[in-house]
Amino acid sequence: MSYSEGQMVRARYPADGRFYDAKITGVDQKAKRFNVEWVDYANEKGTIPFSAVSGLSGNQAAPEAPAGFKTNKVPPPVDTSPKQAEPAAVVAEEPEPESPGPHFDMSPEAKQKMLDLFNVLTTPPNDWELAAEQEHKGRRNRRSDKTSPTGKSPTSPTSPTSPTSPTGSTSSIMTTSIGDRKAQAREVAEVVAGEGGLAIPALVKLMKKALASTHATSRVSSLFTIAALCDEMKIKASPFLFPLLPTVIALMSDKVAHVSEGAVQAATMLATVISPFAVRQTITCLLAGMDAKCAWQSKLACLNILSSLAPTGQVGPCLPDIVPVVSACMWDTKKEVKTAAHATMTLVCSMVGNPDLDPFLPSLVSAIAKPTEVPECCHKLAATTFVQTVDPASLSVMVPLLLRGVKERTVAIKRQVAVITDNMARLVKDATDAEPFLAPLIPALEKVSEDVSDPECRNVANKAVETLKAIKAKVTEAKPPPTEADMLALIKKNLDSKKELVVEAVPALDHMAMLCTNMKIAKAFATSEWRGCVSPCAPFLSEEEARTLAANLLKASEDDAEEEEEEEDDDVGEDLCKCEFSLAYGNKILLNTANMWLKRGRRYGLCGSNDCGKSTLMRSIAQGQLEGFPPPEELKSIYLENDISAELADLTVMEFVLADEDLKDVDKSAISSMLASVGFDDDKRSSGVGTLSGGWRMKLALARAMLKKADILLLDEPTNHLDKFNVKWLENYLIGLTNVTSIIVSHDASMLDVVCTDIIHFNNRKLKRYKGNLSHFVEIHPEAKSYYELAPKKFTFSFPEPGFLEGVKSRSKVILRMTNVGFTYPGTTKKIISGANIYCSLASRVAVLGVNGAGKSTLIKVLTGELEPDEGEITKHPNMRVAYVAQHAFHHVEMHLTKTPNQYLQWRYQGGMDKEGLEKITAQLTEQDEKKMAEPHNVEGVGKLVIEKILARRQLKKSYEYEVSWIGKGADFNAWYPRQKLEDWGWAKLCTKVDDREAANAASLSRPLTQQNIQDHLAAVGLEAEFSVHTQIRALSGGQKVKVVIGASMWNNPHVLILDEPTNYLDRDSLGALAGAIKDFKGGVLMVSHHLEFTEALCTETWLVEGGRVQPLNQPSEYGDSAGLEWTQLEEMVDAGGNTVKVKQNKVELTRKERIARDKRHKDRRDRGDISDTDSD
Repeated sequence: MSYSEGQMVRARYPADGRFYDAKITGVDQKAKRFNVEWVDYANEKGTIPFSAVSGLSGNQAAPEAPAGFKTNKVPPPVDTSPKQAEPAAVVAEEPEPESPGPHFDMSPEAKQKMLDLFNVLTTPPNDWELAAEQEHKGRRNRRSDKTSPTGKSPTSPTSPTSPTSPTGSTSSIMTTSIGDRKAQAREVAEVVAGEGGLAIPALVKLMKKALASTHATSRVSSLFTIAALCDEMKIKASPFLFPLLPTVIALMSDKVAHVSEGAVQAATMLATVISPFAVRQTITCLLAGMDAKCAWQSKLACLNILSSLAPTGQVGPCLPDIVPVVSACMWDTKKEVKTAAHATMTLVCSMVGNPDLDPFLPSLVSAIAKPTEVPECCHKLAATTFVQTVDPASLSVMVPLLLRGVKERTVAIKRQVAVITDNMARLVKDATDAEPFLAPLIPALEKVSEDVSDPECRNVANKAVETLKAIKAKVTEAKPPPTEADMLALIKKNLDSKKELVVEAVPALDHMAMLCTNMKIAKAFATSEWRGCVSPCAPFLSEEEARTLAANLLKASEDDAEEEEEEEDDDVGEDLCKCEFSLAYGNKILLNTANMWLKRGRRYGLCGSNDCGKSTLMRSIAQGQLEGFPPPEELKSIYLENDISAELADLTVMEFVLADEDLKDVDKSAISSMLASVGFDDDKRSSGVGTLSGGWRMKLALARAMLKKADILLLDEPTNHLDKFNVKWLENYLIGLTNVTSIIVSHDASMLDVVCTDIIHFNNRKLKRYKGNLSHFVEIHPEAKSYYELAPKKFTFSFPEPGFLEGVKSRSKVILRMTNVGFTYPGTTKKIISGANIYCSLASRVAVLGVNGAGKSTLIKVLTGELEPDEGEITKHPNMRVAYVAQHAFHHVEMHLTKTPNQYLQWRYQGGMDKEGLEKITAQLTEQDEKKMAEPHNVEGVGKLVIEKILARRQLKKSYEYEVSWIGKGADFNAWYPRQKLEDWGWAKLCTKVDDREAANAASLSRPLTQQNIQDHLAAVGLEAEFSVHTQIRALSGGQKVKVVIGASMWNNPHVLILDEPTNYLDRDSLGALAGAIKDFKGGVLMVSHHLEFTEALCTETWLVEGGRVQPLNQPSEYGDSAGLEWTQLEEMVDAGGNTVKVKQNKVELTRKERIARDKRHKDRRDRGDISDTDSD
């Protein structure tokens, strides 16, 4: 537009930088300046540059809009032809008029006011003002008294379109307070908001230029305007301001403090007004502000803003991008950044939305900051039960740990990481979910497969790499995700009647496309959410038009979503559960996208092989971890357990029930009645729960579950400790529950046949439901007959042969005897065992039978030395070794859950002795024992001496004698005494300890305690190397733990194996394998079990425990007919260095020279009196 002399224009006043009316009185083309008279300053005269003129004054014509601002008001044509009497005018580029249509527009007065306000707000300071400030910092307003050529302060214009001029100071970032700038920005925002936001597009273009200005004044003022608009207009401003976010975040690193502070404020305000479905793109911008090149103030601000976005619920899907960047900030050199990063990481990781990982998250965050915790963190991850679907958020939390784990020096950790990676990858439902993690994981695992020396670890790593590559191949076949371009095309199609929309609508439509695409990806198809995202992005539409557009976009997006096929409902009844989930336990996949559909009142038998995940699934249901399963508040599921913690063991039965939080308000009479219904009389109710047998503990657990009025009863091996009478009672009770659903895991086939209405079968990591009981299921799947048979089908167990016993040449010779033994628990008067006379040999196969609470386990504990008898005597062969597996087998390993089974055996037998044997009460010295041992004894030729310790043992005729040392005397005074004399002196327990040590040494000579030997030994009882060497005990299933306990007890080649409830937690295949091993075992076997099928198939003798008496049935004579015993000699062994060594064999026949030497040795010993003529060789 041309300006000529005499025209009224709006121009910037040099003193304060604001725009006022001025009249052009002359034009200097060479200097490019106008001579003007300031109308608002009493027509004072001055000169201004061409650039100071913004347009014509509102008194005569609409001013020209700044570049980029569109208006449908076409200004009247101006005569631009040259006049002889006037100087040449400045010609400004004029935009082409737009076609009429529904444009963003506002009133001319409001538009002019907004432009004036923003121009004043972003006006940079004059050069002379900057020079004055640099000259003297204390004189910041050198011309404060000379604000005009006349020395008078300008008066505020009275025109309604003119801004109010500040009084008393000039305007610059240095001479005007921050508060004034913010107030001016607020005024701009109020003008825009008053017009309904129609002026935002034009204002955004001006702010974009101001943000890129070299003047700090322009940048900081524009930032204040953004913050003011967000505060004033909320979400309505976000579609137009959101594109400025990257620029605002970049300004956080500005060297000018006011600019960086303003950027933080603007970004914070903008983050509070955006839609939750814009969080993904917002986080992308914030992560750019955390780059290593950014200032620490920028990192700190972005971390704080990221934390503020967590409550939106949209942070979880962004974790794959967040975790690596925030992790890097946790290692920042600035303390403030490190602290904020740690807090942010903890907060955003809690947004994973996976309850399985919640207990693991603190360890993960700590491991990122402390790499030394990575190994322990890997162990915890391996022991984590995964029930929820493994999505990108879950992977983003685990993958950083896995990548650090493969860099650990320990091969075991690398191998464990490879196994976890392989199994977690198999649990990912959508291949595209794992795509971001394939790039770092595949090379890391390939490096392990190439560099690690352990071939087994390399094989596991190769397997994981193949799994990841298979996923990578599926990514290319996967359906591409929705794109913003497709959504924008759909939006424009629905706005076909609005083709004449001006350019200003484009940013709003782009923002709308972004939000709708994010909602489609998140499968958020709520009508209110789509309306809430579409309306703020369409101010050019009426409310009804916006609703119609939102409905059309929603319908099109829902039609594109994949519809999943539903299982046909072929049964009547109320639905309790209908869900799909995946399940893993540490590094083993159990179920993958399996479906579960439960009805009320049905009784489901959960069948599958050991370690398939039956107990894990039931615990996950009880703990509310199963995805899609109704929460405990809606559906009460109770998992029955008969274990009693040590801190509650001293409570009475009534006190124990009332200690349960869910039962503390139940009437005591109701509790007494329920306990009585399961067999608890008055005496039992007042007894301590710690004294209850396994059967009574299960009854107590059932009673508590009944009192809680459960919707679903979860019974894991409920018949393990019940006799046949109580099993029958349990069957009848479950059948009578018509309004309660039961899920039962049991290896008692007869019970499943009687009780179950349906069978849920674990098959190929899926759950398949079959109507009918177990017999009907077997008709459909004949291969499932293993539930009825004890014969091993899939695998076998084998036990080591017993070690050599001196003097035992027949398997029927008694090696363990109990004579007139009685026992009473401390604090009670009732005799549990009285007058027991029993014995066993290497040929014994004894079943210890009796009803619940009869004292079977007590008898076994007294026999093995776990308890000390009150009366009678227990004798055994001095070199005999006993393997004992307790009724509650897990107590053997409960203090070693962080060890692998291999490490547990190494600990237990380190030094040759069984450490658990040392803990027996019969091996503990009492105060009375110590007092008697301290008594002095007469030694011939020396006087009275006190024994210091027993050093060694040697054979004396048919018994042994022991070497003792004396307190205060040297080795020259050591003497040998027979066992009987030492027992009289009170040293019987120490003699037994020496016997046990000698027996253990004899066993260890045949098999050194090496990792490979232990691995082979545990494999013989069905525990694979994956679990015996590379998995901690806490991550094993119940069946696997029983195998560990059995294998550990058999390590020292025992002569007698004692099993208390061995069938607990073992499936039919494992029971069959155990039965086969017992049949082939050449030592004696005693077992306590209610599994009659198991005992009848294996045992030829019975010890019936009833009324405190033990009645042996079918017990053979002490020296019955039995073939001679031939001890098998070991031919080779593996030493501690892993070398296979041939063992020197004993000769069957002696040479003539050897016989002469033997006879001479015998003659010398007889002459010395060491042996008599009647002693055998």
